[in-house]
Amino acid sequence: MADPAIETRDLSHRYDAELVLRNLDLRIERSEIFGFLGHNGAGKTTAVNILTTLVRPTSGVARVCGFDVVAQRYRVTERIGYLPSEVRLYGHLTAAENLEFFAKLSGVDHPRRAAAEALDYLECADLAHRRVATFSTGMRQRIGIAQAIVHRPEVLFLDEPTSGLDPVGVRQLRETIQRLNSDLGMTVFMNTHLLSEVAKVCTTIGVLDHGRLIYKDTIAATTRRFPDEASLEDIYARMEGASS
Repeated sequence: MADPAIETRDLSHRYDAELVLRNLDLRIERSEIFGFLGHNGAGKTTAVNILTTLVRPTSGVARVCGFDVVAQRYRVTERIGYLPSEVRLYGHLTAAENLEFFAKLSGVDHPRRAAAEALDYLECADLAHRRVATFSTGMRQRIGIAQAIVHRPEVLFLDEPTSGLDPVGVRQLRETIQRLNSDLGMTVFMNTHLLSEVAKVCTTIGVLDHGRLIYKDTIAATTRRFPDEASLEDIYARMEGASS
């Protein structure tokens, strides 16, 4: 039986005297689209930073595709893609040059080919030879996703991916996530505040409140459990209120 895409046990993290992540127990199976919800400061980004090996946890265990994020860091980074809330690309380079550079860093055998394939897959080959500094927010986001998947990762982490996007960009992002999941079997872990998008794209959700996981279930089970609530926003508020 394959290891889950993501698994944490008693995962905690402290910044100085503040405990921002509290004994997080989380299991996400392969090919799920997981929406991680919570207020600002709930600890979502800290959890992602640990799972992407950017931060060492204070205590507990985290594994991605069966590999420990501390002891087997490089085995983890080979298998993940990451799009931070602020897309980090080199503005003086073209889209293709950015992707080739990141493909080389990821150890891809044919970086130029991989860059072209990623651009083709995301239907933005027309941007290949344009400098990133001239791009709109939506264009940068698409190239950022291309950078995150250029090495065909097993798990894709997205931190507030809809930030700054207009409605058209949000719809394109949703469609991209669904394609990556259905075509490539990619597991997607998404931090977001846009709850309407969670209902449309995610298969499972988790709610973090002051560093504690207070809820995790499928979208289908969630809407069955809260049939009297008018929207996912109301469900979210009810779950947070119950934990206060």
